[in-house]
Amino acid sequence: MVELLTLSVERREAVGKRRNRRLRESGKTPAVLYGHKQEVVNLSVATEQVEAALRHGSRFVQLSGAVSERAFIKEVQWNVWGDVVLHVDFTRVSEHEHVQLSVPVVLRGEAPGLKDGGVIKQHLHMIEIEAEPTSAPEHIAVGINSLGFNQQIRVADVVAPEGVKLLADPDALVVECSEQVVVEETETEAVEGAEPEVIGRKKEEEEE
Repeated sequence: MVELLTLSVERREAVGKRRNRRLRESGKTPAVLYGHKQEVVNLSVATEQVEAALRHGSRFVQLSGAVSERAFIKEVQWNVWGDVVLHVDFTRVSEHEHVQLSVPVVLRGEAPGLKDGGVIKQHLHMIEIEAEPTSAPEHIAVGINSLGFNQQIRVADVVAPEGVKLLADPDALVVECSEQVVVEETETEAVEGAEPEVIGRKKEEEEE
């Protein structure tokens, strides 16, 4: 069961990119709380608390302060480098209510097919799941220790953690070990550094 952490939140009256930038500079992250057909509330939460919750895999949290509710971290927006949290979406949930979310697909192990000259090609990097908030995993692990050359693993082959339902198409390709495709160099690419023809040069040379 995922540990339930408490996040202290404040109501955020001012919104907008400039306000949010100033908020982040002060060590707080803009957030929003919605769900259960209740009002949407703009909030702010200490960035270090959000990072601690994500680091410990705590997606199901207790909000206190401006609101006092259990919530699920539905979505996290990161900067382009993926090291700074820009915004958090909280959705209201009860303890045994099922939620749907996308989580990363992580490959575990080493495929035997690599020794036969194959290469690993991962086709599915995110997968939609359904689970109770306290059972929602941070990722879905896919073992490839039995993946031989020219073999594939589809969603139907993936064993989900207890209490987790995979919502993706069972026939969707997750990963395969196949022959490496070598792109042949074209004739144009082979003549590297060749001087390009200049329009009009031939005529000028003839006149000379």
